[in-house]
Order: sequence, then C-alpha cells, then structure tokens
Amino acid sequence: MTTVNSETYIAEINDLDKKGSGRAVVWRDIGEVNPRKLKLTIPQTLPSEKVRVTVGQPDRRRTRVMPEEIVEAHPERVAPPCPHFERCGGCVWQHWTYTGQLNEKTNHVKKVLEQQGFDPSLVHDTIGMDNPWHYRNKMEFTFSKEGDLGLHELGNWRKIISLETCLIAGKDMVEATMEVANWAKAHELSGYDKDTHEGLLRHLMVRQSFATGEIMLGLFATEGPTGELEVAAKDLEDRITTKFPKVKSLMWFKNTDWGDRTQAEESHILAGRDFIYDEMLDYRFRIWFDTFFQTNPTQAQKLVELALEMGKPKETEKMIDLFCGVGTFSLPFASRVGKLAGIEIVETSIESAKRNAKDNGISNTYFLAKDARRGIDEVLESFGIPELLLLDPPRSGAGGKVMRRIGRAQPERIVYVSCNPDTFAIDIKELEPFGYELVEVQPVDLFPHTTHVECVALMSRVDESV
Repeated sequence: MTTVNSETYIAEINDLDKKGSGRAVVWRDIGEVNPRKLKLTIPQTLPSEKVRVTVGQPDRRRTRVMPEEIVEAHPERVAPPCPHFERCGGCVWQHWTYTGQLNEKTNHVKKVLEQQGFDPSLVHDTIGMDNPWHYRNKMEFTFSKEGDLGLHELGNWRKIISLETCLIAGKDMVEATMEVANWAKAHELSGYDKDTHEGLLRHLMVRQSFATGEIMLGLFATEGPTGELEVAAKDLEDRITTKFPKVKSLMWFKNTDWGDRTQAEESHILAGRDFIYDEMLDYRFRIWFDTFFQTNPTQAQKLVELALEMGKPKETEKMIDLFCGVGTFSLPFASRVGKLAGIEIVETSIESAKRNAKDNGISNTYFLAKDARRGIDEVLESFGIPELLLLDPPRSGAGGKVMRRIGRAQPERIVYVSCNPDTFAIDIKELEPFGYELVEVQPVDLFPHTTHVECVALMSRVDESV
C-alpha cells in the first residue's frame, strides 16, 4: 500500500550485497541546490537491471524495498520454479540462471583475493552441480505460533511461511516433514511464540543420508513427550513408522532456552536409534542431531577429493587436521599418511571422530578436544612438525593468531577448506610473511541458488630460510 509521503523511482542495480540483494542509488529532488542521495537495497534483482520501486519512508537515507516491476531485465533472469520464492528467505537466487550464479561466485572469490594482493588468475571456475535441486541432506523447519510448519519469510525471522514444498531438500525429507505438519494440526498443538516465549512446538530437524537412505526426524518442543502429550507422541510414532520405513531415528527434544536454535536439554527416542549412518568416499559416519556434516553430500565429496589432490598426502608423512569435526577429511587422509592428529574444540565431535575412525578400522589417528591455537601447540610438542596441515574453519575464519601459529609451525603444504571467501582471503594473507605462496584456489558450489560458495586452496612453503 502506497503511503502519503511515498516516492516512486526507476532504480538501476549497481551491485549485490552479501545476502544477494541488489543495491541501487537514487537522487531525490527536495527543492534544494543539491539533491539528496537515497541508498536502496532491493531483493530479487540482478546487476544492471532497472526496476520500479516505491519508497515508503524516503527521508531515511538507507532503506529496503521490494521491486514492483522489472523495467529492464538482466539477460540471465529466469522464472523461479518455487512457489515460495517471493516470500521465502532461503534460495535468494532462483531468478538467476545457474551459469550466472556460478560466474558471480567465481568473480566474488577473485575480487576478495585481489583485495588482499593475491593474483586472481589463481582462481579456477566454480564447480557447479549437474542437478542443482534437492541437494540438501539436512533442513531445519520452524513452527509459527499458530502451529504451521515452514520456513522464515524473507527479511522477517518472526514470520513463518507455511510449507508446501522445498526444492532444495530431498523429496523423502519433504514428504516426512509434511506428515509432521499434518500431525501437529490434527492434535491442535500450539507453536512457539518468540515474543511471549509460550507455546509447544519450535523446530523440526530433518536429516537424510543420500548414501544409505536413512532419515532422522528431530522434533524440538518446550515440553517432553510425557503426560498429556503421550497420546500425541504415540500417534506421531505410528504415523512415521507406518508411512516412512527409511526413518531410522525419530527423536523428541525438549528445549526451553529462549535462543532460536535447535538445542536440547532432554532427548527422547520415539522410534529407532539416536543416530543415522552416512557415508562418504566409502567411509561410514554416525550422524547425531547435533553433528556437523556437510549438507550437500555430492559436492562435499568433491571438496574431499580436491583436498586430497592438492595436499598429495604420503605414507611417510605426518598431518594435522585443524577444525576436524567428526573426521570428514581426517579419515580419507589418515588412510594415506603415516600419522594424523585432529583438533576440534567441540568435545562431542571429537568423540564422534574417534568412533568413526574405529568403525572404519583406522588406527593411526589422534584426536584432541581443544581450541585451535592451544591444540596446535600441544600436538606439535608430542607429534612433531607435520609435512601437511589441513584446516576447515567456521565462517568466521581461523583468525590471525591461529594462522600465525600455523605459519611458525612451518608445514610444507597447507590445504585450506573455506566456507567464507572473505575470511579465507584475510586468513591466508597472514601466511605470506612466513614464506608461503598461494598456489591455486578451487571454488565449489555447495549451496546453489544462494550466495554461499566454498573454496579449497593450496598454500606451499617456498622460503626455507624463514
């Protein structure tokens, strides 16, 4: 609805922000000598497009508006196939050809590296997917306070879009999710209100192994499945076990924390076990509800293969896997080196890594639950200087202190697996004073139709005198 003070403009998209929305600048003629600049963020637009927008509060210097009309469309614009696209905050680039998305991701990696003084020609073209749909093996859906199950609205985390489908989740996952949504409605169970902190149902986590087909359903609620909820819980068990034989883990988690996260104070197994099995490169992993495991198994396997190709592990070498998680990279590398030490601050992940190594018959590993910087010191003292070091840090990056500690350790080769090119470029800059050069960077698209891109990079020590 247009307000009395609203103003309409034809805006040209200059570039995109980190969330994938278009950015534009328009000049307001306010009757003074110099016009006033108004900076606009316009979702669902592409570079160089001209769009019609109406600004409801033009006195604000920066504002976010939705496009009313695409006046001049980008040649790579396509019709988004998902019925939720205009409202959903998930797949923000469904209106862009997949080739266009991949080119944008390659250019972004080149740009952030060039800003740090690296040669952008070292960046290869982003590796995409043959089929960039139904690629996720994990989804988290949220209940609205009315009890509807769905996804967050674009730009509004308090508004939930009732789920009809999801084109990036596995089809079995979507069908099981819809059954849980129907169950909640049948029992008239309330959803959680983030403002009043009242209500029962909060989230549904769905995980499926593409290798084994096993599915985990984890329901997060403010109460456990006891007392008056026993009947509803038994009905959920019957519905799921009858209709979905692939579900090998049906869990009910109690979570009363105000934080909007899938965490648990209590866990109850309604059916099956509390984990599912997954596989990658013929290695088997146990996956619990809180296990970090790459959410795109097809592309994650390419990450591991690229890391092996760049790292060139040898049987005579020692290796450190920093931020090792449950051993996704550790196990394939351990089979190719003499000894491997994995470091991870999350104790449950380290326990999983130990168990996964044992399950796969790997005995040349040592896993340590400690923060990265102190963990490196402890491992170097007992382990010696490794020829190869791999790190796969979180989106915030490893940080200067950790990178400088790696540089002082002087491994021959460093393989950096990154989920954030911006922090990756800053991190590897820290290695240059220690005699390292960037050899190559391979972006990989793990999240089609989003702004995210992963990278695998090789740094080699070239100055032996440092």
